[in-house]
Amino acid sequence: MGFVTVNGVRLFYEEAGGGRPLVLLHGWGTSGRVWGAQVPDLARDHHVITLDWRGCGRSERPATGNTISGVVRDILGFIDALDLPAPVLVGSSIAGAFVIEAAHTEPDRIGGIVPVGAGVHYFSQGKDEQMSGLLAGLRTDRAGTLAAIVPNWFRPGTGAALHDWTVHQILDSGVFIDELISDQAHYDPRPYLGELRVPVTFLHGALDAEIPREIPEECAALIPGAEAVFIDGAGHMAQQDRPDDFTRALRAAVRRMSTPADVSRASA
Repeated sequence: MGFVTVNGVRLFYEEAGGGRPLVLLHGWGTSGRVWGAQVPDLARDHHVITLDWRGCGRSERPATGNTISGVVRDILGFIDALDLPAPVLVGSSIAGAFVIEAAHTEPDRIGGIVPVGAGVHYFSQGKDEQMSGLLAGLRTDRAGTLAAIVPNWFRPGTGAALHDWTVHQILDSGVFIDELISDQAHYDPRPYLGELRVPVTFLHGALDAEIPREIPEECAALIPGAEAVFIDGAGHMAQQDRPDDFTRALRAAVRRMSTPADVSRASA
């Protein structure tokens, strides 16, 4: 574990294992701890890195730069700081937007992307009133608003302890990350998804009550060679409420992504 300063912000990360690098990026307000069930297994044959992006977890909480483009700049700077060769980026929820943008802007530096439960353009489709209401609730009753919305992130039947732990992670993060909610309300990458030049697999909980399955299906159809894979019995936070099934699906997705050496041999 350690810290690295990127774009003037001190970011916390943990790493384990060796081999092909996988960078695991959590969703809004949580932390790299959400990948706790995956790290031991993946680290057997991969270099696994979990990053607390700006404003969250154990990283610094700056008042600025809390936008999709700002976090993407951090992620690319982090890849450079650790000198990671063509990592696969795995992004949960809003981090799905981060990995899409990283792959779009710097495809030669990314080995593949796996958006997980990604909202992508969903919140830009006539949901201004809903997003404004969420921001107002977070401003006036942050704890109560989070307690109301977080259970919907998990499959039916998950215990209250997981809900409570998630709420506490978000409460421990900085309030300036709320800017990302406004940013995502206007985010729609569909016009350029077809330009992506890295392998893409969308992983999505079949019971995701936050983001309908039509979103990853539509996005995958726009990207040459991409696919959408659904995890039975999983909700929005599939890596936590169906951890073993999720890890198997992630492993399968990464196996389908050619390594840089494979690409070189194929083009020789």
